[in-house]
Amino acid sequence: MEIRDRVVVVTGGASGIGRAMSRRFGDEGAAAVVVADLDGPAAESVAADITRAGGRAIGVPTDVTVEEDVIRLVSRTEDEVGPIDLFCSNAGIAVNGGVETANQQWQRIWDVNVMAHVYAARALLPLMLARGGGYLLNTASAAGLLTNLGAAPYAVTKHAAVALAEWLSITHGDAGIKVSCLCPQGVRTPMLLGGLADSDPAGSAVLASGDMIEPEQVAEAVVAGLRDERFFILPHPEVAEYLKRKVEDPDRWLRGMRRLWARLSGASG
Repeated sequence: MEIRDRVVVVTGGASGIGRAMSRRFGDEGAAAVVVADLDGPAAESVAADITRAGGRAIGVPTDVTVEEDVIRLVSRTEDEVGPIDLFCSNAGIAVNGGVETANQQWQRIWDVNVMAHVYAARALLPLMLARGGGYLLNTASAAGLLTNLGAAPYAVTKHAAVALAEWLSITHGDAGIKVSCLCPQGVRTPMLLGGLADSDPAGSAVLASGDMIEPEQVAEAVVAGLRDERFFILPHPEVAEYLKRKVEDPDRWLRGMRRLWARLSGASG
């Protein structure tokens, strides 16, 4: 898919990867970029940046954990802007800790990192299938292919996000629904930098696993991946090698990860 002349929606579009993607889509000549975010004024600010740069964009306050909000986002875009060509279900949060993490926190991250993708697909599939096609880009994480040391809720929900993207592609791919799953590793975003500031081992594990890149580099990888219509978009190419090692010898991979966790958790204790 080429972005030019396409109607694109980006959730979590007011900061981090979402903001970089929104701006890049505007630069690529999208017919319109709909910037959706829980922070409505920030979404409108990003939309204004795109407009000032010569693109067309609107900001829409959206709580992706509320299905009615996602339905309204899709309906407003279709009514005011045009049929959605590409929907980037990008909003996400991080929660550190293990299985002892409170149920409320597990539910919160599940709603943002998983159910938001479900709500988007549920709202969009009837429209896209009726038109004979459409594109869904779901942001997961390298944590969804590997793991995230020190952050069970994040690792589990990102695995679920990958699984949902795979299911959508298998189930609806022959009906014209294209699906890509974005799985970056360390990206210089407020979410990751906040964890580093707190010196948590989960953030340290991300740094230990590879280079931290800028959101704009992720946006560049997204544009290239969409152009090639690749399922997995990996801004950190080394993630593919890590995944290969995991699949080829899971026991060895687990032993290595346990050693890394012992080192990181000991250093942070």
